[in-house]
Amino acid sequence: MTEHLTVDEGTIAYEVEGSGPLIVLAHGMGDSRAAYRPLVPYLLEAGYRVASVDLRGSGESSTEWSDWSRTAIAGDLLAVIRHLGGPAVLVGHSISGGAATIAAARESDLITAVVEVAPFTREQSFGPAQLRDRRVRRGMLRLLGAVALGSVPLWRSYLDVAYPGPKPGHWAQRIDRVDALLREPARMKALKGMGMTTPTDAGARLGDVRRPVLVLMGTLDPDWVDPQAEGQAVVDALPTGLGRLEMIEGAGHYPHDQYPERVAPLMLSFLESVAPRG
Repeated sequence: MTEHLTVDEGTIAYEVEGSGPLIVLAHGMGDSRAAYRPLVPYLLEAGYRVASVDLRGSGESSTEWSDWSRTAIAGDLLAVIRHLGGPAVLVGHSISGGAATIAAARESDLITAVVEVAPFTREQSFGPAQLRDRRVRRGMLRLLGAVALGSVPLWRSYLDVAYPGPKPGHWAQRIDRVDALLREPARMKALKGMGMTTPTDAGARLGDVRRPVLVLMGTLDPDWVDPQAEGQAVVDALPTGLGRLEMIEGAGHYPHDQYPERVAPLMLSFLESVAPRG
């Protein structure tokens, strides 16, 4: 069941399932909490209480916001954790990976651990290396086009590239849900707003994080020429010994949805090592 939390400027939609230690799941831009549905059963079976959140402007959250930055998103996520009686493990995908970094740096007492999935947490640069790489070039042109033009077909085309190889069994339902949401002008406005931000605010806080961090990257993620190098750079920017990188072979930008059966064991093993449940 959808619940709503009122924060400054609007309301954040979320749903909670299960009981036990709290895990909060935050999706990427142009998406909704439905992106985590394949992963949630694994977390519930492991004995966690799972809160799946719609970012501001996304899913069933309200649409009128003045700020789409990772810093603003972090504030929303901390408000949800506080409301649900944290602390929590905070899982952030893409733009929310950067938001999770900021949240952990701001209020470490509310965060047990952080999992960043294909995170945009560091300042990015685009140049000849990106243009020469066909995989990255195809993804980048579609992504930038969708943001610049507010194009649903281009976003659908980007997702096709971002899920390399065989599509998951729920692909048709997944893509139709994304399509329906983004055909609402206010939801597309949120995608465009987030797409115009930069992760400099998140990158600046990596050194301030005091909780363990797991970074998960797909080996075929079209957003980077070398996804492993990007993930390692995030780990290296954290305080020494705090971060860990795991690669998901064959996955693109959405490993949690594409291969939840691979992502879940890595997440659960990490959480057991940093916050044993006894």
